[in-house]
Amino acid sequence: MNKSRVSTVTHFVLLGFPWLKKEIILFLMILLIYSLTLTGNMAIICAVRWDPRLHTPMYMLLANFPFLEIWYVTCTVPNMLVNFLSKTKTISFSGCFIQFYFFFSLGTTECSFLCVMAYDQYLAICHPLHYPFIMTGRLCGILVSLCWLISFLGHLILLFFISQLPFCCPNITDHLLCDVDPLMALSCAPKPIIQHVFHSVSSLIIFLTIFYILGSYSLVLRAVIQVPSSAGWQKDFSMVMYVTPTSGNSIAMQKIITLIYSIVTPVLNPIIYSLRNKEMKFALRNVLCRMRTSQTS
Repeated sequence: MNKSRVSTVTHFVLLGFPWLKKEIILFLMILLIYSLTLTGNMAIICAVRWDPRLHTPMYMLLANFPFLEIWYVTCTVPNMLVNFLSKTKTISFSGCFIQFYFFFSLGTTECSFLCVMAYDQYLAICHPLHYPFIMTGRLCGILVSLCWLISFLGHLILLFFISQLPFCCPNITDHLLCDVDPLMALSCAPKPIIQHVFHSVSSLIIFLTIFYILGSYSLVLRAVIQVPSSAGWQKDFSMVMYVTPTSGNSIAMQKIITLIYSIVTPVLNPIIYSLRNKEMKFALRNVLCRMRTSQTS
Protein backbone atom coordinates (compact mmCIF):
# COMPACT_ATOMS: atom_id res chain seq x y z
CA MET A 1 0.00 0.00 0.00
CA ASN A 2 1.31 3.42 -0.94
CA LYS A 3 1.56 5.39 2.27
CA SER A 4 1.57 8.70 0.44
CA ARG A 5 -2.06 8.12 -0.58
CA VAL A 6 -3.10 7.49 3.02
CA SER A 7 -4.25 10.46 5.05
CA THR A 8 -6.20 11.01 8.24
CA VAL A 9 -9.84 11.11 7.17
CA THR A 10 -11.83 13.38 9.48
CA HIS A 11 -15.09 13.40 7.53
CA PHE A 12 -16.90 11.80 4.61
CA VAL A 13 -18.88 13.40 1.80
CA LEU A 14 -22.29 11.84 1.06
CA LEU A 15 -23.21 12.85 -2.48
CA GLY A 16 -26.86 11.85 -2.22
CA PHE A 17 -28.55 12.73 -5.52
CA PRO A 18 -26.08 15.02 -7.32
CA TRP A 19 -28.10 14.80 -10.55
CA LEU A 20 -31.23 16.16 -8.83
CA LYS A 21 -31.35 19.90 -9.42
CA LYS A 22 -34.15 20.77 -6.97
CA GLU A 23 -33.34 18.80 -3.84
CA ILE A 24 -35.70 21.08 -1.87
CA ILE A 25 -38.63 19.05 -3.24
CA LEU A 26 -37.12 15.81 -1.97
CA PHE A 27 -36.29 17.57 1.30
CA LEU A 28 -39.92 18.57 1.85
CA MET A 29 -41.22 15.11 0.93
CA ILE A 30 -38.85 13.31 3.30
CA LEU A 31 -39.51 15.87 6.05
CA LEU A 32 -43.26 15.22 5.72
CA ILE A 33 -42.78 11.44 5.79
CA TYR A 34 -40.43 11.74 8.77
CA SER A 35 -42.98 13.84 10.69
CA LEU A 36 -45.75 11.34 9.92
CA THR A 37 -43.50 8.49 11.03
CA LEU A 38 -42.78 10.10 14.39
CA THR A 39 -46.44 11.03 14.94
CA GLY A 40 -47.85 7.63 13.96
CA ASN A 41 -45.38 5.54 15.92
CA MET A 42 -45.61 7.79 18.98
CA ALA A 43 -49.40 7.41 18.84
CA ILE A 44 -49.08 3.63 19.00
CA ILE A 45 -46.69 3.83 21.96
CA CYS A 46 -49.04 6.19 23.81
CA ALA A 47 -52.05 4.00 23.00
CA VAL A 48 -50.39 0.91 24.47
CA ARG A 49 -49.10 2.89 27.44
CA TRP A 50 -52.41 4.53 28.37
CA ASP A 51 -54.87 1.70 27.67
CA PRO A 52 -54.74 -1.01 30.39
CA ARG A 53 -56.42 -3.50 28.06
CA LEU A 54 -53.36 -3.41 25.82
CA HIS A 55 -50.95 -4.36 28.61
CA THR A 56 -50.45 -7.83 27.13
CA PRO A 57 -47.38 -9.55 25.60
CA MET A 58 -48.61 -9.03 22.04
CA TYR A 59 -49.05 -5.29 22.49
CA MET A 60 -45.79 -5.07 24.39
CA LEU A 61 -44.14 -6.25 21.18
CA LEU A 62 -46.18 -3.75 19.18
CA ALA A 63 -45.05 -0.94 21.47
CA ASN A 64 -41.40 -1.89 21.11
CA PHE A 65 -41.64 -2.04 17.33
CA PRO A 66 -42.69 1.62 16.81
CA PHE A 67 -40.12 2.67 19.43
CA LEU A 68 -37.51 0.94 17.29
CA GLU A 69 -38.86 2.55 14.11
CA ILE A 70 -38.56 6.02 15.61
CA TRP A 71 -34.88 5.51 16.33
CA TYR A 72 -34.38 3.73 13.00
CA VAL A 73 -35.43 6.78 10.99
CA THR A 74 -33.90 9.29 13.41
CA CYS A 75 -30.39 7.87 13.05
CA THR A 76 -30.35 8.68 9.31
CA VAL A 77 -33.08 11.13 8.25
CA PRO A 78 -31.99 14.30 10.14
CA ASN A 79 -28.48 14.17 8.67
CA MET A 80 -29.99 13.34 5.27
CA LEU A 81 -32.24 16.41 5.44
CA VAL A 82 -29.33 18.65 6.42
CA ASN A 83 -27.28 17.37 3.48
CA PHE A 84 -30.10 18.11 1.04
CA LEU A 85 -29.78 21.80 1.96
CA SER A 86 -26.02 21.82 2.38
CA LYS A 87 -23.39 22.39 -0.28
CA THR A 88 -20.67 20.40 1.49
CA LYS A 89 -22.84 17.32 2.34
CA THR A 90 -20.36 16.11 4.93
CA ILE A 91 -20.58 13.86 7.97
CA SER A 92 -17.82 13.50 10.54
CA PHE A 93 -15.78 10.30 10.79
CA SER A 94 -17.18 9.43 14.22
CA GLY A 95 -20.69 10.52 13.21
CA CYS A 96 -20.56 8.28 10.16
CA PHE A 97 -19.67 5.19 12.16
CA ILE A 98 -22.20 6.01 14.88
CA GLN A 99 -24.87 6.25 12.18
CA PHE A 100 -23.60 3.01 10.65
CA TYR A 101 -23.73 1.23 14.00
CA PHE A 102 -27.24 2.30 14.97
CA PHE A 103 -28.66 1.82 11.47
CA PHE A 104 -27.57 -1.80 11.19
CA SER A 105 -28.09 -2.64 14.87
CA LEU A 106 -31.66 -1.36 14.71
CA GLY A 107 -32.20 -3.18 11.41
CA THR A 108 -31.06 -6.44 12.99
CA THR A 109 -33.26 -5.76 16.01
CA GLU A 110 -36.20 -5.28 13.66
CA CYS A 111 -35.54 -8.67 12.07
CA SER A 112 -35.44 -10.21 15.55
CA PHE A 113 -38.71 -8.51 16.49
CA LEU A 114 -40.37 -9.84 13.35
CA CYS A 115 -39.35 -13.38 14.36
CA VAL A 116 -40.65 -12.91 17.90
CA MET A 117 -43.91 -11.45 16.56
CA ALA A 118 -44.24 -14.41 14.18
CA TYR A 119 -43.73 -16.77 17.12
CA ASP A 120 -46.32 -14.84 19.12
CA GLN A 121 -48.88 -15.10 16.29
CA TYR A 122 -48.12 -18.80 15.90
CA LEU A 123 -48.82 -19.45 19.56
CA ALA A 124 -51.94 -17.25 19.60
CA ILE A 125 -53.56 -18.94 16.58
CA CYS A 126 -52.20 -22.49 16.62
CA HIS A 127 -52.16 -22.99 20.40
CA PRO A 128 -54.72 -20.51 21.80
CA LEU A 129 -55.34 -22.48 25.00
CA HIS A 130 -51.66 -22.71 25.87
CA TYR A 131 -50.86 -19.15 24.76
CA PRO A 132 -51.52 -17.38 28.12
CA PHE A 133 -49.30 -19.87 29.93
CA ILE A 134 -46.43 -19.82 27.40
CA MET A 135 -46.29 -16.19 26.26
CA THR A 136 -46.20 -14.57 29.67
CA GLY A 137 -45.13 -11.02 30.37
CA ARG A 138 -41.84 -12.33 31.75
CA LEU A 139 -41.04 -14.40 28.65
CA CYS A 140 -42.01 -11.52 26.39
CA GLY A 141 -39.72 -9.17 28.32
CA ILE A 142 -36.85 -11.67 28.05
CA LEU A 143 -37.35 -12.07 24.28
CA VAL A 144 -37.52 -8.31 23.73
CA SER A 145 -34.39 -7.74 25.81
CA LEU A 146 -32.50 -10.43 23.91
CA CYS A 147 -33.49 -8.83 20.59
CA TRP A 148 -31.98 -5.52 21.67
CA LEU A 149 -28.87 -6.90 23.39
CA ILE A 150 -27.78 -9.45 20.79
CA SER A 151 -28.25 -7.05 17.89
CA PHE A 152 -26.36 -4.15 19.46
CA LEU A 153 -23.57 -6.23 20.97
CA GLY A 154 -23.01 -8.18 17.75
CA HIS A 155 -22.64 -5.08 15.58
CA LEU A 156 -20.38 -3.45 18.15
CA ILE A 157 -17.69 -6.01 17.27
CA LEU A 158 -18.12 -5.43 13.54
CA LEU A 159 -18.05 -1.67 14.05
CA PHE A 160 -14.74 -1.87 15.91
CA PHE A 161 -12.97 -3.77 13.12
CA ILE A 162 -14.40 -1.61 10.32
CA SER A 163 -13.48 1.65 12.07
CA GLN A 164 -9.88 0.43 12.43
CA LEU A 165 -9.41 0.14 8.66
CA PRO A 166 -7.18 2.73 6.93
CA PHE A 167 -9.15 5.13 4.74
CA CYS A 168 -7.77 6.97 1.72
CA CYS A 169 -8.64 10.22 0.05
CA PRO A 170 -10.82 11.16 -1.73
CA ASN A 171 -13.35 10.66 1.05
CA ILE A 172 -16.39 10.95 -1.23
CA THR A 173 -19.07 8.26 -1.21
CA ASP A 174 -21.92 8.12 -3.71
CA HIS A 175 -24.67 7.28 -1.23
CA LEU A 176 -27.27 8.76 1.14
CA LEU A 177 -25.90 7.34 4.36
CA CYS A 178 -22.93 5.49 5.79
CA ASP A 179 -23.40 2.03 4.32
CA VAL A 180 -20.89 -0.79 4.40
CA ASP A 181 -20.08 -1.04 0.67
CA PRO A 182 -19.38 2.70 0.09
CA LEU A 183 -17.20 2.77 3.21
CA MET A 184 -15.27 -0.32 2.16
CA ALA A 185 -14.67 1.28 -1.24
CA LEU A 186 -12.81 4.11 0.52
CA SER A 187 -10.59 1.77 2.51
CA CYS A 188 -6.94 1.42 1.53
CA ALA A 189 -6.93 -2.22 2.59
CA PRO A 190 -7.27 -4.58 -0.42
CA LYS A 191 -10.66 -6.33 -0.13
CA PRO A 192 -10.86 -6.36 3.68
CA ILE A 193 -12.02 -9.64 5.16
CA ILE A 194 -14.40 -7.82 7.50
CA GLN A 195 -16.48 -6.83 4.44
CA HIS A 196 -17.07 -10.47 3.56
CA VAL A 197 -17.80 -11.27 7.20
CA PHE A 198 -20.32 -8.43 7.39
CA HIS A 199 -22.11 -9.51 4.21
CA SER A 200 -22.18 -13.13 5.36
CA VAL A 201 -23.65 -12.22 8.75
CA SER A 202 -26.20 -9.85 7.19
CA SER A 203 -27.29 -12.43 4.60
CA LEU A 204 -27.59 -15.09 7.29
CA ILE A 205 -29.78 -12.83 9.44
CA ILE A 206 -32.04 -11.91 6.52
CA PHE A 207 -32.48 -15.47 5.24
CA LEU A 208 -33.07 -16.91 8.72
CA THR A 209 -35.66 -14.20 9.37
CA ILE A 210 -37.46 -14.87 6.08
CA PHE A 211 -37.46 -18.66 6.50
CA TYR A 212 -38.59 -18.47 10.12
CA ILE A 213 -41.42 -16.05 9.34
CA LEU A 214 -42.52 -18.08 6.31
CA GLY A 215 -42.47 -21.25 8.38
CA SER A 216 -44.43 -19.68 11.24
CA TYR A 217 -47.09 -18.15 9.02
CA SER A 218 -47.38 -21.34 6.97
CA LEU A 219 -48.44 -23.08 10.18
CA VAL A 220 -50.73 -20.13 10.97
CA LEU A 221 -52.28 -20.33 7.50
CA ARG A 222 -52.87 -24.05 7.88
CA ALA A 223 -54.61 -23.41 11.20
CA VAL A 224 -56.69 -20.57 9.72
CA ILE A 225 -57.84 -22.75 6.81
CA GLN A 226 -59.22 -25.23 9.33
CA VAL A 227 -61.37 -22.52 10.94
CA PRO A 228 -64.94 -23.21 9.70
CA SER A 229 -66.52 -19.76 9.98
CA SER A 230 -65.70 -16.69 7.87
CA ALA A 231 -65.72 -14.61 11.06
CA GLY A 232 -62.94 -16.78 12.42
CA TRP A 233 -60.92 -16.23 9.26
CA GLN A 234 -61.28 -12.48 9.55
CA LYS A 235 -60.32 -12.52 13.22
CA ASP A 236 -57.23 -14.62 12.64
CA PHE A 237 -55.96 -12.76 9.61
CA SER A 238 -56.40 -9.45 11.37
CA MET A 239 -53.70 -10.59 13.78
CA VAL A 240 -51.13 -11.41 11.11
CA MET A 241 -48.51 -8.77 10.25
CA TYR A 242 -45.74 -9.50 7.82
CA VAL A 243 -42.89 -7.37 6.49
CA THR A 244 -40.09 -8.53 4.19
CA PRO A 245 -36.70 -6.84 3.84
CA THR A 246 -35.42 -5.55 0.52
CA SER A 247 -31.97 -5.30 -1.01
CA GLY A 248 -30.31 -3.89 -4.12
CA ASN A 249 -27.00 -3.98 -5.94
CA SER A 250 -26.65 -1.10 -8.41
CA ILE A 251 -25.66 2.32 -7.06
CA ALA A 252 -28.64 4.19 -8.52
CA MET A 253 -31.21 1.62 -7.43
CA GLN A 254 -29.56 1.18 -4.04
CA LYS A 255 -30.24 4.82 -3.20
CA ILE A 256 -33.91 4.51 -4.10
CA ILE A 257 -34.27 1.23 -2.21
CA THR A 258 -32.49 2.78 0.77
CA LEU A 259 -35.09 5.55 0.81
CA ILE A 260 -37.88 2.96 0.72
CA TYR A 261 -36.75 0.70 3.56
CA SER A 262 -35.31 3.48 5.73
CA ILE A 263 -38.06 6.10 5.33
CA VAL A 264 -41.21 4.78 3.61
CA THR A 265 -41.54 1.45 5.44
CA PRO A 266 -41.52 2.95 8.99
CA VAL A 267 -44.36 5.34 8.11
CA LEU A 268 -46.50 2.42 6.88
CA ASN A 269 -46.12 0.34 10.05
CA PRO A 270 -48.61 2.39 12.16
CA ILE A 271 -51.20 1.87 9.41
CA ILE A 272 -50.51 -1.86 9.24
CA TYR A 273 -50.77 -2.27 13.02
CA SER A 274 -53.85 -0.10 13.62
CA LEU A 275 -56.32 -0.37 10.73
CA ARG A 276 -56.83 -4.14 11.05
CA ASN A 277 -56.92 -4.20 14.84
CA LYS A 278 -60.06 -3.12 16.69
CA GLU A 279 -58.40 -2.83 20.10
CA MET A 280 -55.62 -0.66 18.71
CA LYS A 281 -58.05 1.58 16.80
CA PHE A 282 -60.09 2.09 19.96
CA ALA A 283 -56.96 2.91 21.96
CA LEU A 284 -55.80 5.38 19.28
CA ARG A 285 -59.19 7.12 19.45
CA ASN A 286 -58.66 7.50 23.20
CA VAL A 287 -55.24 9.04 22.53
CA LEU A 288 -56.78 11.57 20.14
CA CYS A 289 -59.50 12.37 22.67
CA ARG A 290 -56.89 12.98 25.36
CA MET A 291 -54.96 15.27 23.06
CA ARG A 292 -58.08 17.27 22.20
CA THR A 293 -59.07 17.50 25.87
CA SER A 294 -55.60 18.71 26.90
CA GLN A 295 -55.68 21.36 24.13
CA THR A 296 -59.11 22.70 25.11
CA SER A 297 -58.42 22.75 28.86
